[in-house]
Amino acid sequence: MIPSLYARKGPGLSLAPLAGQTSAETVVIGAGLTGISTALHLAEVGKDVVVLDTHEPGWGASGRNGGQVNPGLKTPPEQVLKDFGPTIGARLVDKAWNAPDLVFDLIARHSIDCDAARGGTIRAATASSQLDALRELTRQCENYSGPVMWLTAADMTQRTGASVYAGGMIDARGGQIDPLAYTRGLAKAAISAGARIHNQSRVRSVVRWGTGWAVATDQGEVVAQSVVMATNGYSGRLLDKMRRSIIPLFSAIVATEPLPEALRAKILAKREVVYELGEITTYYRVDAQGRFLMGGRSASHDLHGPDAFPYLKARALKLWPELKTIQWTSGWNGQLAMTLDHYPHYHEPARGLMACLGYNGRGVAMATLMGQNIADVLQGGEPLFPAQPIKPVPLHFGWKAGVIAGIARGRLKDRFGL
Repeated sequence: MIPSLYARKGPGLSLAPLAGQTSAETVVIGAGLTGISTALHLAEVGKDVVVLDTHEPGWGASGRNGGQVNPGLKTPPEQVLKDFGPTIGARLVDKAWNAPDLVFDLIARHSIDCDAARGGTIRAATASSQLDALRELTRQCENYSGPVMWLTAADMTQRTGASVYAGGMIDARGGQIDPLAYTRGLAKAAISAGARIHNQSRVRSVVRWGTGWAVATDQGEVVAQSVVMATNGYSGRLLDKMRRSIIPLFSAIVATEPLPEALRAKILAKREVVYELGEITTYYRVDAQGRFLMGGRSASHDLHGPDAFPYLKARALKLWPELKTIQWTSGWNGQLAMTLDHYPHYHEPARGLMACLGYNGRGVAMATLMGQNIADVLQGGEPLFPAQPIKPVPLHFGWKAGVIAGIARGRLKDRFGL
């Protein structure tokens, strides 16, 4: 397991690699939130499901992210309606903006100990040039999706303890969790419901087997009627076209020791979570133990340690100079998946073969929701996102250079409020 703050709390579930031949109704490849949510919702209605993962539940972005449970999509509600039409679009707006309800309902129903708190999600304007668009988003959310409130610059200072923000919007549906504990908790619930989850079981091939599929690992094989590929930012060459349809971005997090009471009372005292607007998003929260966690973009390779991400520490010190006396104890990164249109992509490349990926930084709530939806589709329901052909990103081989250039350009725009 990557040496994150979350992984320090203890070992994962007691699992075993797949060995020998078996059968199931559905095989899920990937034990992140999409895959585990799919397995849980299938097992709860009596379906026979096997989950295979190269590592273990929550090893990827599902267990390394910033722990923010954010409502909605990156695209504003009215644009979603234009892009998908009044029927599908309205359903998407309702489901996506209320997706945190599903997360917190699952936590309560399965008694998952993951430091859950629902203090709301704040979108923070770092420049006055962002205010018009944020006010328009606030209007749309009020009209279409629910409990949001405009925050003045003074409101932002009072809530965050930082005086740099031009304004903001808080959505009461948002919140925070320990994402690794949440993912493991869902996996435990899925196992209790009858799902079989195998760690250290890299899938080597997926081939047609009669009317179904044969999914092979180094030590075993599962024959099933349907296969769900839930590999998101860690999609490999198993379905290479899909791997090339997303941009794998690396996001990093640094964390402090528990803050003194004076700082805990100043910075997000109501356990809100914040993500800053702008070209290069940074995001932060204070966890249940009073530790400050700051996240944002990182170099495009694995890094860990509190000194590995100086940009994030510098941003935190700019917001709160008082942090200069606080020790930073942890730092880690991981891959998330970005799509060019900023929507999750749902695919059905062959009969009985399904995939969903590309949460664009909204993975905790949206991956949980899409797992539930995939389970519903496997029982005859309608997909939230219409199935679309897999379209590789042009010049995908150069994604690392493109990301580096994009981050540099974005930080320059943010610096000058462009």
